[in-house]
This record gives sequence, structure tokens and C-alpha cells, in this order.
Amino acid sequence: MSKTINLLFVGDVVSDAGIALTDTFLQTIIKKYNSDFVVINGENAHEGMGTNEQIVKNFYRLGAHVVTGGNHSFAKWKIYPYMKTDRNLLRPLNYPKGAHGYGYGVYEIPDTGLKIGIVNLQGRTFMQPLDCPFRTSDWVIEKIQEETNLIFVDFHAEATAEKQAFGWYVDGRVSVVAGTHTHVPTGDARILPNGTGYITDVGMTGAFNSVIGMDKDTAIKRFLLQTPHKYSSANGDNRLCGIHSVIDTETGKCVHIEPFAYPSFRNSNL
Repeated sequence: MSKTINLLFVGDVVSDAGIALTDTFLQTIIKKYNSDFVVINGENAHEGMGTNEQIVKNFYRLGAHVVTGGNHSFAKWKIYPYMKTDRNLLRPLNYPKGAHGYGYGVYEIPDTGLKIGIVNLQGRTFMQPLDCPFRTSDWVIEKIQEETNLIFVDFHAEATAEKQAFGWYVDGRVSVVAGTHTHVPTGDARILPNGTGYITDVGMTGAFNSVIGMDKDTAIKRFLLQTPHKYSSANGDNRLCGIHSVIDTETGKCVHIEPFAYPSFRNSNL
């Protein structure tokens, strides 16, 4: 049987509730899945929108190797100088040339002698009109394949159709596509016909006694009244959502993908 590596990905960490969950449970989950490489989406970690250097370095301390982002990567301007220096902190690759930070990287997998490519891309449907994520993926996949066939993509997008279309577009060319941004975990984790592990949305790490991590009463008012109301982060029914995937190191194909939520949603009472 071919050698495999275990990849752990934690979905959008939202505010203090999400940080507290990662502080408490991440190292235990890494041990449970015997994870060789760990990626966290941290674009909402600071007050529900954006991140900062302290939070990112804390994720590294807990065991993360790469921190990905999304449409809120640039929400806190104080992170900009640090984004230029840390190649393990990613923002979507398809932002225009000149934007701060890095959109992909090739990293050593500790104690294996192997490398893995991590790519962060952002969808365009109902979001900013960025460069095409599909065409951007073409050149970056080809470039990464010069060094490794192990490739993970965090596809940060609003529309489920765009995420699914992207999964089919890169099937067989990357190991795993994990959708982020909508904060609600989907039940469609599977391996596509050509060997790419796929899930439409991993879900968030934060307070589910909320509307996508934000105070639910404020969110309801925004829909009822159609007037601006400042969001505030929620707390309660806190859960860590992620996926564990197993990748064949010879073929680069995913052989197992398993979503998880801790605590589980089964038999949940708020």
C-alpha cells in the first residue's frame, strides 16, 4: 500500500469563541488524526473580521503550519506589514497584482521529506470582482507540480455552484478542495472521480448560537428593517469544524475525506 499523509484543515475561525476553541481542542484533534500537516482559515479571527500577527503566531504555536484567508484578509490594516514577511500566512491568490501578502506556497511536511502546495483562492459570485480563480488555478497548479503532486486548495466563495464548479474543474489536478466562507458545514464531503477530495463548505469554528458567528438579534434586525446595524461577535454553542483527509503521496490523490465538528451536532440542544 502506498504511503499516505494526514492533512487537517480547520474552517473559518470566528472571533474570541473560535480562538478559545482552537486553544482548547486543536492539539488534541491533531493527535487524534495523527495529522502531518495542519491548515487553519483565520480570516475572521480578530473580532469577527480580519486577523492580526498575535493570533496568527498563536495558531502556529498550537500546531498550524499555514493560515489561509479570504475576503476579510485585508480588514485590519495593521496586519499589512506582517503579511509581506510571513509566507505561511496566505490570502486569496487572485487578488490584483500588488496586493499585500502571498496567495500560495510550497511547504515541507515535517519528518516526511515531502512537500505540499497550499493555495488560497476566492470566488467572484456575489463577491468582489477579482481575477478569475479558475484560470489563476491553472498556472499555479502547474507551477506547484514542478515540486510536488500534493496540493490543497482553500476555495473561499459565497456561491455553492461556484465552489462545486471549481471542484470539478480541478478534479484530478489537486488533492483536496475545501470550500470556506459561508460558515455552515455541508454534508457533501466526497472523493471526485479523478481523485480530488471535495467539500462545499467546511463550516466555521466559533459560536453557533448566532448567525454565521455574529449576534443573532442584530442579524435579524438587518433582515427585518433593511437598515445598517453593526455586527458584534456571538458566543454560545461553540464548535470547531474541520476536515481530516488522507492523501496518497505517490499519486497525490485523496483516499479519504472526513468532516468533523467538535462537539458533534447530533442530539444538540442550544
